[in-house]
Parts: sequence; C-alpha cells; structure tokens
Amino acid sequence: MGGAVVDEGPTGIKAPDGGWGWAVLWGCFVITGFSYAFPKAVSVFFKELMREFGIGYSDTAWVSSILLAMLYGTGPLCSVCVNRFGCRPVMLAGGLLASLGMVSASFCGSIIQLYLTAGVVTGLGLALNFQPSLIMLNRYFNKRRPMANGLAAAGSPVFLCALSPLGQLLQDHYGWRGGFLILGGLLLNCCVCAALMRPLEAPGGAQGPGPRRPARRLLDLSVFRDRGFVIYAAAASVMVLGLFVPPVFVVSYAKDLGVPDTRAAFLLTVLGFVDIFARPAAGFITGLQKVRPYSVYLFSFAMFFNGFTDLTGSTASNYGGLAVFCIFFGISYGMVGALQFEVLMAIVGTQKFSSAIGLVLLLEAIAVLIGPPSGGKLLDATHVYQYVFILAGAEVLTSSLVLVLGNFFCIGKGPGAAQEEAHRPPEDLRVDSREVEHFLKTEPEKNGELAHTPETSV
Repeated sequence: MGGAVVDEGPTGIKAPDGGWGWAVLWGCFVITGFSYAFPKAVSVFFKELMREFGIGYSDTAWVSSILLAMLYGTGPLCSVCVNRFGCRPVMLAGGLLASLGMVSASFCGSIIQLYLTAGVVTGLGLALNFQPSLIMLNRYFNKRRPMANGLAAAGSPVFLCALSPLGQLLQDHYGWRGGFLILGGLLLNCCVCAALMRPLEAPGGAQGPGPRRPARRLLDLSVFRDRGFVIYAAAASVMVLGLFVPPVFVVSYAKDLGVPDTRAAFLLTVLGFVDIFARPAAGFITGLQKVRPYSVYLFSFAMFFNGFTDLTGSTASNYGGLAVFCIFFGISYGMVGALQFEVLMAIVGTQKFSSAIGLVLLLEAIAVLIGPPSGGKLLDATHVYQYVFILAGAEVLTSSLVLVLGNFFCIGKGPGAAQEEAHRPPEDLRVDSREVEHFLKTEPEKNGELAHTPETSV
C-alpha cells in the first residue's frame, strides 16, 4: 500500500506542474519503491537467517514487521523534523541511516542485533525519506497531482519485481551477509533522490512579506468524534493484521513444496508485476463519476477480494497454484493500495486528512508488528503454511465486514455525503483570505504592478 501527505507548500508560490517537478517525481518513485518493497524483499533471506541463528519463522518475520512498523509509526516524528529542518536535509539523513542499518546488519551476530539494525535503523531511515518525498511531490504538482501520485506509487510494485530476484541472486553468490552489504550500498541512492528535492522559490527569487497561513496543530484528535473515521480506523487496523502476511511467507511456502529458490523468489515478481497495473486501473475506475460516491463499498469489496484470495491460496499444493494465487493477490492488493486513502479523505474531509492519516498509520503500525510474527508463531506450532494463509484471509475478510456494515448501519450518510464534506471549504481558509485582504490593502503598489482588490484577485 501507498501513503499520502497533505502539505500546502510555501504561500504564494504556484506549483510548476512540470519542469524540475519531473525530477522530483522520479526521486519520489525510487523512494516509494525502496520504502514499500524492501520489507517484503528481505523475506527471501529468511531461510538462510533461520539456519544461521537457529531460530524459527516467527523470529525472522519480526525483521519485516519492525521495518513496516517504523515506516508506519514514525509519521509525527517525520513531520516535526521536516518543519524544523526542511525536506532535503531530513531525506539526506534518512538515506544515510537506511544504508547504515543494512551495512551494520551484515556484521550482526544475533537476531536481536538484526532487529536493531535492519529493522529499527533502516526502517527509520526509509521513513525519513518517504514522507518528505511526498510533501515535495505535492508542492511541485497541483493540476497533475493525481497522475503524479499514481506514478510515484507505482514504484512499490516495480521495485518489488526487481528486488526479490536480486536478493535471491545476491544470497546465492555472496550469502545473506554479502547480500545485506550490497543492499545497503543500493540504499545510498536515497541520498541521490534527496538531492533532487530542490525547494521551490518565488519567481525571480523575490522575497518579501506575504500572507501567512495560521498555525495548525500537529495532530487533530477531534477526528475521533467522527464515527466514520472510527469505523475506518478499526477496519484498517484489522486489515493490516493479515494484509502483509502472504507476501512475507509465500516464498518460504514455495520452497517448502520443493520449488527451487530462484523460482520461489520469482513469485514476488509476479505479484509485483500485476500490482503495477492494478493500482492505476483501480484509481481510474474509482474516479468515474458514477463510481466515486460508492468508493467506501468498492474499498470493502477490494478487502473482501483480498481475504478471499488468501483463503483460496491456502489450497495451493504446487508452484502453478501459488503463481495463480500471486496473480489474484496482486490484483486485490493493488486495489486496496489505490483506494485506502481516497476513502479516508472522503470520510474525514480535506482539512482533517493530514491528522487522520497520521493517526491511522500509528494504529496500523501496531497491527503490522503483530501480523507477520503471529503468522510465524502459528507456523512454528503447526508447520502447515495453509493455516497461516487461512488466518490472514479471515482477518482481512473481517475488516471488510467491519467497514461495510459499520458504514451502512452506523454512519447514516448517503453515498455523496462524504464527498460533499470533503470538498467543504475549511475554516482556516476563511481566516487566510482575510489576511490576504489586509495584505493587499497595505501594499497598494509594488514593483510597478498595480494591486487588485480582493474580489478581483480571488
């Protein structure tokens, strides 16, 4: 799944919708790919880690869980750092941290050290890259923002297609230590992407007094008064318990069936390839005028489809069955990734979206820490992969029922009510317009340009 960050950028500077923005888009594409594909791609090293440290599936699954938890749970910290130091310095520091974590992991002598290096340090570094990159993308694009966000989100499945076979290749030739060391070097490309995040400047480099936006709280906890948000947050938290489990275990499942390592790792490539096309297709369908008012129910269907795919995947007994499972899982996974934040914005409205997404990600971070390790515990106890997929499918199916039934019986809004609320002008914009009016009246003429009245300027 992808993330979203609402950031209005510098006041009075128009988004170029192109130009250097294409370089920013490329940087965001690469960082999104590393951030979301990396926790899944390291699962190809699990078998080797188990043999090296003499541990079980649940212990190794904590590496991916900690990576995802750091990515999800450090949103407020990233916001504070960006507000204090700016996007580019934070991303440069994040790239160095991500690389340092994987390089240090290659020298670890215990699984606990791997948790701290490959999990905490690398996860924090990726988080410090991901959120600022989306902020910069939203500053550079306005009219083309949906298209830009869609292209950036495609980095996740594209990198998943590349990193999984690359990880297996590195393990075969250099072992897991050499593979971690090389992957750490690859993560230094995040610093290159950070260098692309050039701050926007006023035309001609002009600087001067201008209207200032009123300060906002870091987190608006009033969203918990919205029943729609509470239902969405509960459903999303349950969904995440099982959503990431199949990609973590499908490679080991194939190897347990006797599939060669290279072919087993190729399953994640199949999943990622399908996901590349599923995300923009789902976004296009959701944007249709007759479909968008029912986006909550479409999201519920995507969750139901994903859970049902997990249940049917538990019946796979050969490589062909797992390949078919990965195809349908990629479709449903892409639908979930494309719809989740569109639905959240429709529920809470634009003025509360930045706070709502931060709180949802914090709640999901707890579920991410529980999901894959619980699947690993079940596998250690039963040694049957089918039970792991059944548990994941049941959790995702439960989340779809929570969302659709809660929306139908508890919220009591028509299909278009959420969209109307989302497009309602926020209160702080009215305050901002008065500041603009005061500024224009006190600056009647500047640089030879006549000042317009507020009515003609808006």
